[in-house]
Amino acid sequence: MMRRITYCALCIALGVLLSACNVTRLLPSDKYLLQRVKIEEDKEAPRDERIRTDDVLRYIRQTPNKHFLGTDFYVWIYSMAKPEKEDWWNNLKRKIGEEPVLLNMEDTERSAENLRIYLQSCGYYSSKVGYKVDTTYSRQRRAKVTYSLTQNKPYHIDSVSYEFRDRFLEPILLPDTVNTLIHRGEIFNIWVLDAERERITKYLKDRGYYNFSVNNIEYIADTLQGDHKVKVKMIVKQNLVGYNARGRAMYDNNVVYRLRDINIIPNYYAARAKAQVDYFDSFDSLQYRGLSVMFNGKRPNVRERVLRGAIPLYPNYIYNASQVNRTYSNLMAMGYFKSARIVFKELPDSLSPNNYTTLIAADKLTNSNTLNYTREGYLDCDILCTPALRQSIKAELEASTTSSFYGVKAVLGYQNRNIFRGAEMFELTGTAGYEYMKAPKSDKRHAMEFGLSASLSFPRFLAIRYSAKNNIVAPRTKFELSYNHQNRPYYRRDLSSAVWTYSWHNQKSSSFVIRPIGINWVNVSYIDQDYFNSLQNEYLKHSFESQLIVAISGSYIYDNKHKLSPNNHTTVRVNTEISGNLINGLEHLFSQPAAGKDYYEILGIRYSQYVRADISASHKVMFGKVSALAARLYAGVGYAYGNSDAMPFDRLFYAGGSNSMRGWAPRTLGPGSSAAPTNVVYPTQMGDMKLEANLEFRFPIWDMFQGAAFFDVGNIWYIKRNGVEYPAGSVFSFNNFYKQLAFNTGIGLRLDIQFAILRLDWGIRLYDPNQPAGQRWIHNFKWKNTSLNFGVGYPF
Repeated sequence: MMRRITYCALCIALGVLLSACNVTRLLPSDKYLLQRVKIEEDKEAPRDERIRTDDVLRYIRQTPNKHFLGTDFYVWIYSMAKPEKEDWWNNLKRKIGEEPVLLNMEDTERSAENLRIYLQSCGYYSSKVGYKVDTTYSRQRRAKVTYSLTQNKPYHIDSVSYEFRDRFLEPILLPDTVNTLIHRGEIFNIWVLDAERERITKYLKDRGYYNFSVNNIEYIADTLQGDHKVKVKMIVKQNLVGYNARGRAMYDNNVVYRLRDINIIPNYYAARAKAQVDYFDSFDSLQYRGLSVMFNGKRPNVRERVLRGAIPLYPNYIYNASQVNRTYSNLMAMGYFKSARIVFKELPDSLSPNNYTTLIAADKLTNSNTLNYTREGYLDCDILCTPALRQSIKAELEASTTSSFYGVKAVLGYQNRNIFRGAEMFELTGTAGYEYMKAPKSDKRHAMEFGLSASLSFPRFLAIRYSAKNNIVAPRTKFELSYNHQNRPYYRRDLSSAVWTYSWHNQKSSSFVIRPIGINWVNVSYIDQDYFNSLQNEYLKHSFESQLIVAISGSYIYDNKHKLSPNNHTTVRVNTEISGNLINGLEHLFSQPAAGKDYYEILGIRYSQYVRADISASHKVMFGKVSALAARLYAGVGYAYGNSDAMPFDRLFYAGGSNSMRGWAPRTLGPGSSAAPTNVVYPTQMGDMKLEANLEFRFPIWDMFQGAAFFDVGNIWYIKRNGVEYPAGSVFSFNNFYKQLAFNTGIGLRLDIQFAILRLDWGIRLYDPNQPAGQRWIHNFKWKNTSLNFGVGYPF
């Protein structure tokens, strides 16, 4: 029966694909379907100067339709809709499908012209762009367009000079030329010149020049000297202040601005402000250290001292764009506001004719002094903040299944963003998990887990003083208490923890987390002695003991998502943890181990001593708006020493699950090439070390539905300790580890519901190192060699 269903499904799919391959029969007789667009790079150009295809694709006016499994599936769906009908069924076909992209020679010529203009902007003024249209390579009226780039010899910068029409800016900008992007001998590139204008504009906006823009800088390029040389002159212009009676433009030096009044409205609602002309007239204000907190009726929900700490702007300070951006980041990082907008108003009355700033500059050539001047003005700053919902509830669900394992985990959380009127965030989270394993005994098939955690975070550092000059953005202090009860078929554990965390980020792309106090108590209240004795791995036995963990840990995260390259996104995460060193040192100084024991205890519990670190690096390249290729490398290692014989169970590494090796259920892979355990109800395949690599291609299917094809490789291992016996093949070795890597592939379905990504991945094993030699490559497709994983969010 199953074979018949599979056969019918394959026949239907084959019929659809064949129909999708023949969409051109519905086209007008004089039209061609644009099947492919190719750009041929100039192979004669040096590699470091060659214009790449990815750099110019955005200038092509026509791109082919999307393809599905190499067919014109979306065009076929669109063509199935009847043009004369506008009912829901035909509209659905048009929405799922795509209107065919037909060859248009006008767009092809414009694309070639766009490419030529781009090459010229990169300094290749003698470049050429050709194109070739091939309509004969296919009998089904399909067209292939090939653009060829010929760069030829570029123009190089021969010299760089400056002309300051605003003389006040000369002593400010000349010292900064050490950071210039324009250098003698480099290719004359318009994009680099524009980037230099933006860099200078940002530099001046951080020094009071509120109105300065890229339009205040222009270039003169002299190419008359020949030999593909360019003399570049940068002109820094004055500011246009108006026109005289004859209509002639009048210029003056750019104005330096200071801040006057700084107002914040923590309960601002744009719809009301737009509907009510006198919206701001009824506001009262509170003054706190130069900050006016505006409110209508009752006092604001957030205390003035907390708002002041998030806003590094003060009256009479020079305007600084970086501090304005920092203010926005601090306010949004508080977690209380849904949106924030910072508005500045120029005060014309402050620009009095006598309000000048002067600068005396020494001229070493003439041995005289030059008097420069500019005017000072004042700005009023209004910070308009709209609060988010004060309380919210979140729910998450994660599931995994194989032929012999089923697991589901639910998370329900409550959040209060302003529990004590200081933008403190209180979170209460409950977790519940259930796992089912096929086993001979019915009472050994079930595993359950319940947990509860409570945290309170403050939008500032507690017990630490820091200066606003330290480049610390969005500082936060968090206290968290948690309890987790695990009822497994052969043991029960209670896990309690208390953690103190500091977190912040800088104004670039780095975030930091330090946990100076992390206390975890693991109490193994019950363990089945027959099961415990059946464990042949002595190292794993030690990890089942009750333990106390007192650790110091930290994390570093690099994320360039918000930089100027939206098509390339890189994330790096580094975590480190050290446990037991301070306690062990004090114990050695002031006490001795209990009689008959070679380790120390606290309150009758052996404390752990170990070091653990892991690093994850992921990179994503976008192809269009949705399609992307994502890759991740992961490596982690932990080592127990001193007072410990083994790493704690919860600090060991495992593979498998929705965010790891997706062809295996959690904790069912490894370690190394050791034999897969038999007659095991609950999987406990853990290790001291983990290596993993993941590759995933994400593509659109229709509307909110997206697909993925992925490939995972990795495994876990033990690290050899003297005097400990390990299962054969489970210890990491540089000579053999690459032979012990597991492989899986698979496909996935994603549902993008705007605020979350619901994910379903079906992993298929290709190589299982835990199988006997000669049987590790999976040749026969069986359900037991697959794993179905459900999760929320992308795996990396």
